[in-house]
Amino acid sequence: MSTTTFKSLVDTTIDSVEGYRKAIEKAKSPHLKEALQRRLAAREATLETLNGELRRQGDELVTKGTVTGDLHRLWTEIADLFESGDKAAAERVEEGEDYIKEKFEKALKGDTLTPEERAVVQSSLSEIAEGEAFGDVIEKEYD
Repeated sequence: MSTTTFKSLVDTTIDSVEGYRKAIEKAKSPHLKEALQRRLAAREATLETLNGELRRQGDELVTKGTVTGDLHRLWTEIADLFESGDKAAAERVEEGEDYIKEKFEKALKGDTLTPEERAVVQSSLSEIAEGEAFGDVIEKEYD
């Protein structure tokens, strides 16, 4: 069975996928929408990798994000009433990317992952880091 830490990372990755979908809806620029769509595809691939480890362990796949993610999405929906467009989409992505990268790095620094989970998280971190760098770039570009 998977560790709580690993399942939490999968939950957060689902939140991230949903965050990208929301950002794509919010964005106005075709260029930004296209860039977000590419990042979404990469993040979905990371989610599949993480769920693949759950499958390998004989555990249930995670198909729903966290309560915290649900609350964050609710907050962003309320914020959407006051802001929309490229700047808001870029800001939300940048915030989410900082959060997920920090969470993956913290998990790797701890000792709660199994060796197999650690390997999957480590390999997934490169895509997460690319997403975080992307978030920084688009936040500056659309600020």
